[in-house]
Amino acid sequence: MNKIFLSTFVGLATLVFVQGAETQKQPDVGKPAPDFSLTTGDGSRVSLKDYRGKWVVLYFYPKDFTSGCTMEARNFQRDLAKYEEAGAVILGVSLDTAQSHKDFCAKEGLNFKLLADPDAKVSTEYGSVMDYKGSKLAARNTFLISPRGEIAKVYNGVKPAEHSEQVLKDLAELKKS
Repeated sequence: MNKIFLSTFVGLATLVFVQGAETQKQPDVGKPAPDFSLTTGDGSRVSLKDYRGKWVVLYFYPKDFTSGCTMEARNFQRDLAKYEEAGAVILGVSLDTAQSHKDFCAKEGLNFKLLADPDAKVSTEYGSVMDYKGSKLAARNTFLISPRGEIAKVYNGVKPAEHSEQVLKDLAELKKS
């Protein structure tokens, strides 16, 4: 019963988040991914160009410590070795602070980088900002970026429970072509 409730809640929350982000312009597949420089939970700065030559899973999520976002992050962590084997890095982005990301990573044992975008600049460039009850949050979207720095695939309004497996599957397909 709890699983059904959680699935329903996550599904409804995702629907609300997607509706809030529908009118924004996202970068197109085949076009260069917008570069950025954001602060991580450890205080260092990360730029997209730092990962040229690698696949990048750039995922936007609403908020640290919430059920759907925690599930999504745990699944990426669970599959981290598979991403590393595929030559891919995972970068999570939300409007939370670097300190919040540091605390979230420590609590959940996350070994990939979460990036703070408190002014929503990068989230806006990627068409991934939404209004939720009068507050701005990052919309649950993911961009798979090729080693050449181009958008290879876009996922909108993802389902946290199955998202990591889908990205891994698509990454394997894209690497074949």
